[in-house]
This record gives sequence, C-alpha cells and structure tokens, in this order.
Amino acid sequence: MAEATDDRLRLLIERIERLEEEKKGTADDIRDVYAEGKAHGYDTKIMRQLIKLRKMKPDERSEQDMLLETYKAALGMG
Repeated sequence: MAEATDDRLRLLIERIERLEEEKKGTADDIRDVYAEGKAHGYDTKIMRQLIKLRKMKPDERSEQDMLLETYKAALGMG
C-alpha cells in the first residue's frame, strides 16, 4: 500500500510541477502582451486597471466608483 501511496504522491507532485511551469509560461506571455501595448504607446498601469475592472461584476464596479467619488469629494478632489 505504501508503494501505491508513494506513486500517487509522485504523480501529484509532477502534475503540480507541470502546472507551475505552464503558469510561468502564461505569466511570461502576459508580460509580453503588456510590453507590446507599451510599445504601441498604451499606459500599462491603465491597461492593468482595465483588466481588474472588467473582472468585476457591474454592481461591484458601480459601488467602487461611488465610494471613490465620495472619498475624492471628502478630500476636495472633485
């Protein structure tokens, strides 16, 4: 039984290692796309903000926008 458990553990570790390598490759690809955007004159900080906003649900985004406007008004910024 220990041998089967050892084999299962080894297979799990190898799967995780493959996935980690894929994740690294994906992160490299994402970095390349941001670099391409920058080369075309786009602001990568704004691009990252847009990605973050697009991941949000519309009601979450509206709530965040409302809070931001409230805080800016409290600080005399808008």
